[in-house]
Amino acid sequence: MSDPRCAGLLLLGMLVPAPLASQSLPPLPRAERARLAEVVRLAAGIRARVWPGWEHTPLAILLVRDSAEYLMGHPRPSSDFASIGDTLSGMDIRLRPRVFDPTLLATFPAVNGLPTIVVGSAKQTRKSSTEWVLTLLHEHFHQWQYELPDYYRRVGLLDLSGGDSTGMWMLNFAFPYQSVEVQEASKHLALALSTALGAARLERPRALAAVIEARARLTGHLTAAEDRYLEFQLWQEGTARFIEYKAASLAADMGKPSAEFVALDDYQAYGALATRAQRALRRELEEFDLGRNRRTSFYPLGAAMALLLELTRPGWMRQYEAAPFTMSSLLSEEYGHSR
Repeated sequence: MSDPRCAGLLLLGMLVPAPLASQSLPPLPRAERARLAEVVRLAAGIRARVWPGWEHTPLAILLVRDSAEYLMGHPRPSSDFASIGDTLSGMDIRLRPRVFDPTLLATFPAVNGLPTIVVGSAKQTRKSSTEWVLTLLHEHFHQWQYELPDYYRRVGLLDLSGGDSTGMWMLNFAFPYQSVEVQEASKHLALALSTALGAARLERPRALAAVIEARARLTGHLTAAEDRYLEFQLWQEGTARFIEYKAASLAADMGKPSAEFVALDDYQAYGALATRAQRALRRELEEFDLGRNRRTSFYPLGAAMALLLELTRPGWMRQYEAAPFTMSSLLSEEYGHSR
């Protein structure tokens, strides 16, 4: 759920517009085809290596252009989409007149109730082609999350919606972003995570203990509901950000992308992008500002936790799936001793 408008679209995504048979719909542009083919190539090559079971999740993408929307990878497209006799990487491409905003970047049940990545072009979403591809893998991981057994029931059990049935509570929850105590405790946690990620192997246990202590200190400044909301964001968005980092690193070892993708004006090599992303994460942690960045502050915190778990807690991904929205507990010594 990367786009700040996506939660309010959960209901809109269930609405099906009438097809406009008389409208001429343009073919998929060559640059868009190159980008989408690269998303499929990376997904096929890295999903099983990044996260067990992710490779079984449908990669359903709805590309939103100025006048038309292109659907691919969807196992049960709705009747308002028409096949145009074109395929990409073995997947049928279907079209309909535009419904969604072409600047959108979100994952929600946009087509026939299935979690679908709804995304504008790289230019419309203000990303380079390589960044766009990695962001779609972030969104593809959301598809995996949303299809976990009882995901929506478990979200409901968090009791955070306040009666809001649109999903906007995920963005607008009254977290105490401006509390000085919460800001200071959050900053302390961010710095502890940065230190732990840079620690030598023998120093990691002590650094991990400092992270656990900092997280407990933050809990002390939050209500139970506020703490559940934080854990929800760390688990959902933070781990999806972690997926971006892992995807960039693995993509660098997969061989060169297609000539069509490399020829794009804004192409960037995955290795260089992975290095910049790692540096950016450390900078986000060291310059952490909850008051300014609000909800998006949780992304680097959760991503750093996932990276630290990868270093210290083999098998954490199984527990992540079994106990959603409890990201911080995976760092605990009790979990480590129970393996």
